[in-house]
Amino acid sequence: MKKIILLSFALLLFLPTPVTSQVAPSYYLPTGFSYDSRIPTPESVIGHGVGEWHVSHDKLVSYMHAVANASDRVTLAEYGRTYENRPLLLLTVTSPGNHRRIDEIKTNHLQLTSQDADAVDIESQPVVVWLGHSVHGNEASGSNSSLLTLYHYAAAQGAEIEQLLQDTVILIDPAINPDGLNRFASWTNSHKSQNLVADPNNLEQNEAWPRGRTNHYWFDLNRDYIPIQLPETEGRVAKIHEWKPNLYTDHHEMGTNSTFFFQPGEPNRVHPLIPEFNYDLTQTISEYFQEGLDEIQSLYFAKENYDDYYPGRGPTYVDFNGGVAGLFEQASARGHAQESDNGVLTFPFAIRNQHRSALASVKAAYELRLELLNYQQAFYTDTEQLAQADPVKAYVFGSERDKVRAFHLAEVVKRHDIDIFHLGETVEMNGEQYSPGSAYIVPLDQEQYRLVHALFEIRNEFEDSLFYDVSAWTLPLAFNLEYQALDRREYASSLLGDAFELAAFPSGQLVGGRSDYAYAFEVHGYYAHRAINRLLDAGARLRVGSEEFTDANGKTFARGSIVIPLGIQEIDLGIIHELVESIAQNDAIDVYGFDTGRSSAGPDLGSPSFSTLEKPEILILAEGGMSGYEVGQAWHLLDTRFDMKPALVSVETFNRINIDRYNTVVLLDGNYGGVSANAITKLQDWVSKGGLIIATKQGSKWLSDREITNVAFAEIPEIEADNLAYSDFEDVTGSQVIGGSIFKAELDLSHPLGWGFYNAEVPLFKRGVLIMERSANPFATPLNYSSDSLFSGYVPDAKLPLINDSAAAVVSAVGQGIVISFTDDPNFRAFWYGTNKLFMNSLFFGRAINSATAR
Repeated sequence: MKKIILLSFALLLFLPTPVTSQVAPSYYLPTGFSYDSRIPTPESVIGHGVGEWHVSHDKLVSYMHAVANASDRVTLAEYGRTYENRPLLLLTVTSPGNHRRIDEIKTNHLQLTSQDADAVDIESQPVVVWLGHSVHGNEASGSNSSLLTLYHYAAAQGAEIEQLLQDTVILIDPAINPDGLNRFASWTNSHKSQNLVADPNNLEQNEAWPRGRTNHYWFDLNRDYIPIQLPETEGRVAKIHEWKPNLYTDHHEMGTNSTFFFQPGEPNRVHPLIPEFNYDLTQTISEYFQEGLDEIQSLYFAKENYDDYYPGRGPTYVDFNGGVAGLFEQASARGHAQESDNGVLTFPFAIRNQHRSALASVKAAYELRLELLNYQQAFYTDTEQLAQADPVKAYVFGSERDKVRAFHLAEVVKRHDIDIFHLGETVEMNGEQYSPGSAYIVPLDQEQYRLVHALFEIRNEFEDSLFYDVSAWTLPLAFNLEYQALDRREYASSLLGDAFELAAFPSGQLVGGRSDYAYAFEVHGYYAHRAINRLLDAGARLRVGSEEFTDANGKTFARGSIVIPLGIQEIDLGIIHELVESIAQNDAIDVYGFDTGRSSAGPDLGSPSFSTLEKPEILILAEGGMSGYEVGQAWHLLDTRFDMKPALVSVETFNRINIDRYNTVVLLDGNYGGVSANAITKLQDWVSKGGLIIATKQGSKWLSDREITNVAFAEIPEIEADNLAYSDFEDVTGSQVIGGSIFKAELDLSHPLGWGFYNAEVPLFKRGVLIMERSANPFATPLNYSSDSLFSGYVPDAKLPLINDSAAAVVSAVGQGIVISFTDDPNFRAFWYGTNKLFMNSLFFGRAINSATAR
């Protein structure tokens, strides 16, 4: 009988768990422990057994508070709120004695991360472990297992657990993504049958778009640790730097037919700035994961598939901050049970694997305490030597014409616990001038040396050609900011001005005071389109200039500048005056008063070279096969940064409604197979009557395929190679992928898409190999990839010549309407501030494009 059970485990993964979600706590918890009856069990608070239902976030929070109130081993802190106002919690679990001196422990621990870390008595210092759960909300076994993990460490009795808690500080983040977790729990619980249905085609296991993986705006939170654009990450990263954990775990799920993965991953796919000993330590720690899973006869694998390269993912981020990280990937039931290649996979089985891996992680940290603390100490004491040997001594960046973009990059840098300063003296290099008041400087001789390099460097050489995620993320390029690396000759400590503080948002000014004739402002500033929207939303009439013009004081206004003539307004002029003051203060835009319509140079304010701006009424096609990521990015951009109100319209709704109430349709990446033939005809008629379509990636390709535009796309040749073995397939095909790299493009600054830009070279982010051909009409391709286009990142040798000189944006005239087709996403992951302006220009200035110049 014993042989039969063991064989079933190997083949089916789930025995002795029956195909039910009702299991006793003893199934999960380790043997050999008694538990304090004064500590509430999960079931006593949430009202059901762990794994019987997917725990909702409110129940999860209730249990965390209940244990914190009952146990002197546990304290609870809220480190932020999600967009849906759910609390983000971090629980600290350690001995009562450690809690009484927790500030002292934290102070001493943080000293380990300084260049004078040698002064710390490591022998007496606890090790810090961070257990992070379910950054992807529909990978819910992690968060559900956190109930058991907290219960175990709060309630388990005996000398063994007491000594562990004396030498260990355990930080439990029970739900990294509360909004996604709750969305998924609602779905799977509301589709659960009394008799569990494990059919993969069942509704329960196939959640609706956009699914629970992402946060409220459909961002992948496990890609935001470098950008830090989302409230969940901002709070969490602050806590990571408050504690600097020695061991960090990240509990995920993967495909149903898989087993269980733990690190170390691929040895050749580790970022070169991460010390080699990190991998060795991770491998040693993995023996504890192996032991824990062997004990319960679970299948697993390591050293395959997953890399440790992009620091925007949680585990790699901690590796860049002196810790060691463990990524866990558990096969997912995507409900309460699901058939798999290994038999029926149950939710309780997945929860148990996650729980036991968490226990193994804490045990590893406890038993390897000195090794982890010594590694952390060496990680930071080595930075002084690394910085001295590095020819680069500092990075300087800024913008005279758009202080906001520079400020927002400075914010990101500061949130990484990096020392950053206002520039103290003017720097002139390579034709660029960096001035105090609009520029910042980041020295490399600091504890965060490695992370500074990771944020600013350009890297084009790689040990491996396969990447789990992006291969480039150079932040100044993402923000389209001028920046320079300063060497020993160019750097001086006098360049360091005041330390940068997060609260000091820049402001503009109302130049010349209140006007009785007109106001004008340029659109270089990041929030210029928010200013435009404020005015249009209030009912103001605005004109945009297609030529430069100069006021009576000699100030020249660039193309795309906005004029607010006061004599033609139908709204109260007091509203206009209040709005321009608000624009200067809140949008950091300099607004100029005019007392005449006559320009001292260039067209007068009444010239036909000015056109009237129309308020965008925007429909974004969503659901169906649309990319939730890209729809969410556009929604987030317009809603949270520009105070706009786009309508997210499902494909099903789009197929049946009249779209005449909208003047702008946005078609982003996705599969457009669900758009009906009648809807295609409707869209073509609508744009022909004067509509504006903005499309990206497969949205652009779909418009071409449906002959709404005649934009041409390049054929991508097949891989040409001889003598390849079957086993080479994954490596060869994977090496042909562009997972995410940065390219140079040339922008026509006189074109409406280029208004507000002041450098013709624009960094673009590209994923995939969709390549758009340049128009035969030279006026219809305002944005082209350069002839030597690679800026930073990996690109297959055969693909780069196809990208070089290709089109990044093509404008098409369709009847009286305009279609703007982008080959890539200008809003990538909310941190491509530099190309957000391309998207915003399309929305606000697309109708100003002369259709005679379009294809």
